[in-house]
Amino acid sequence: MREINVVEIEQAVCELCIEANRFLPDDVCKAIHDGCEAETGTLPKEIMGDISDNITAAERLNLPVCQDTGMAVVFAEVGQELHISGGLLSDAVNRGVARGYTEGYLRCSIVADPLRRVNTGDNTPAVLHVALVEGDSLRIMVAPKGFGSENMSRIHMFTPSAGCEEILDFIVETACLAGGNPCPPMVLGVGIGGDFELCALLAKRALCRSLDICSTDRYYADMEDEALRRVNLTGIGPQGFGGNTTALGVSIETYPTHIAGLPVAVNVGCHVTRHASRVL
Repeated sequence: MREINVVEIEQAVCELCIEANRFLPDDVCKAIHDGCEAETGTLPKEIMGDISDNITAAERLNLPVCQDTGMAVVFAEVGQELHISGGLLSDAVNRGVARGYTEGYLRCSIVADPLRRVNTGDNTPAVLHVALVEGDSLRIMVAPKGFGSENMSRIHMFTPSAGCEEILDFIVETACLAGGNPCPPMVLGVGIGGDFELCALLAKRALCRSLDICSTDRYYADMEDEALRRVNLTGIGPQGFGGNTTALGVSIETYPTHIAGLPVAVNVGCHVTRHASRVL
């Protein structure tokens, strides 16, 4: 059995927090570039150009690509043949987040209690999702989530009689209600199935999928394309000022569900939908 010390995990999380906030994934950068090319109006093309320039400047100056450096969402896939020594995985993750946000001079946005609102000062605790997988490695993904977009997310418990059209309408309605609030062009992660909480997690996972990878199920891949087409037809456009690029992508993840239900969640991401990963 392979062994890994929590010190290594802490260091990796620290570095990933900084990396994810300073460098957008290549697929998001490409989608923004393509969106700029797709715009025909002067104002939306200028806005897309400014968004692209901001990404380049963040990389050049080693600064966060957005002032909202988000709540640290961490996905850990732990191999069953891996032994973590020296402490708890959760403690290592939170120490890594604390270091990443303080050493990287990232804005700390987490309050210790949802109603009393006292800032923790180091952006902890993180939201940690752990899954046991085959093998003896540890895959860590850090996905900082800003709340201008998170606040626009929705979940709906459909009845089993609902079909593809109703779900597409819900996705488009979510984008329309969001408008310019989530700093479009948006990325939309959609979860279908499971139960109430799993459905939301599916949507979050979908948001972290590369935009150049479609669903492996042709039915849902076609649904992703149609949802993206309809959202972009709303004309909300970059930053809500109108245009052809309201969303950069729509990704759908599914799971079996109960005969009496059909949960659907839409997790809204802004144009700086960020994530960085590493295998230890």
